Amino acid sequence: MYDRPEGRYERYERRQDPVDGGSETVREERYVDGAPVRPLTQVDSAVVEPYNYRAVQATWFVVAVIVTLIAIRFVLKMLGASPQAEFVSFMYGVTAPLVAPFRGIFPDTATGFNVFEASALVAMAIYLLIGWGIVALIKLVSAPRRRRIAP
Repeated sequence: MYDRPEGRYERYERRQDPVDGGSETVREERYVDGAPVRPLTQVDSAVVEPYNYRAVQATWFVVAVIVTLIAIRFVLKMLGASPQAEFVSFMYGVTAPLVAPFRGIFPDTATGFNVFEASALVAMAIYLLIGWGIVALIKLVSAPRRRRIAP
């Protein structure tokens, strides 16, 4: 029936994680005495992704854009950029609503035209925490209740 020598064999399944990120289950057998492993058949992957990967990536992208815009605002204020410049006024206009809820928590200190805007730093930290919470919620809600394993 089989073209294998007589003896005791162990059959088991193992999971491989290929470079493309997917998982596949391979049925294998080996001699009990430790002979090399020989694949029997390839089984379609039945392992479900643990969470909604695209939603997590989209959330982190939005958070990264918001935090980057606020960081640019912080650097422009810190270096004393002229608000008459179009790019600087555009950046201040876009980020003003993002920083507004955090004004007054800490005082902004200024030396000449350079302004240390602590509210921008607080805003970046809070938006990162909110993003982390949303990602944790996505993972919690979209994770399967149990993992299915191929027969």
